[in-house]
Amino acid sequence: MEKTIRRFWPVFVLPTFAAFLIGFVWPFLQGLYLSFCKFTTINKAQWNGLKNYIYTLTESEFLHSFWFTALFTVVSTICINVAAFAIALALTRAIKGTNIFRSVFFMPNLIGGIVLGYIWNILLNCVLTLLGQPLLQLSAPYGFLGLIILMCWQQIGYMMIIYIAGLQSIPNDYLEAARIDGATDRQILWRIKIPNVMPSITICLFLSLTNGFKLFDQNLALTGGDPNHLTEMLALNIYQTFYGRAGAVWKGYGQAKAVIFCVLVIAISVFQLRATRSKEVQQ
Repeated sequence: MEKTIRRFWPVFVLPTFAAFLIGFVWPFLQGLYLSFCKFTTINKAQWNGLKNYIYTLTESEFLHSFWFTALFTVVSTICINVAAFAIALALTRAIKGTNIFRSVFFMPNLIGGIVLGYIWNILLNCVLTLLGQPLLQLSAPYGFLGLIILMCWQQIGYMMIIYIAGLQSIPNDYLEAARIDGATDRQILWRIKIPNVMPSITICLFLSLTNGFKLFDQNLALTGGDPNHLTEMLALNIYQTFYGRAGAVWKGYGQAKAVIFCVLVIAISVFQLRATRSKEVQQ
């Protein structure tokens, strides 16, 4: 049986490999080519050289959206992971109602991003109105804060589940031996729990970073990039360039931005994975 499987393994691999080539590799290569063109459709593309990239890298709106997205990603990643890990620590202790709390914290992750955006748009604007402050769409700082609150509210529960799984996988022998040796709770946390939960930290940081950079629907629903594109993140900026403006040249600009965006996310993800995996320990 094993020899038969080894002999015919290409038959099993070929459909998935073909789907990968057709659904990912070919569209990516075609998109890469179009980033050097000005076009209205795929069949009506005119070579434009490096003009798309030169314009993109000097456009003030794109550069602002990059730094805004980077700041948002750093702040949201820290807030999400610190809060999720703290809640996971609390819910892995022998307290009543932990299953209920886990379900409550995880529930926001089940709601679609665009729905959450509109819900928090209404809630936060009502609060700001009562406080006599400008609305989210009229104030960049409040828009940024609103995006952070929305992202945390949605993502903390999901990351919490991953951290709980990591904490529960730590052998009890480690914890018992540390307590016998007289280790304090803080020492157990920093010397045993965090090193052994590094695989979960790697996953959560990866998801937080990529989700932060790729955020689109919540940004569109909550602020729409207002005021004056000051709260416009990278994904929304690319969308507005490609679909919000008419003309072949804008399609090329949007495609160039999409390629830069893709390379940026891949580079940051690879760097983060290597940095955190190097700190993982074997149980």
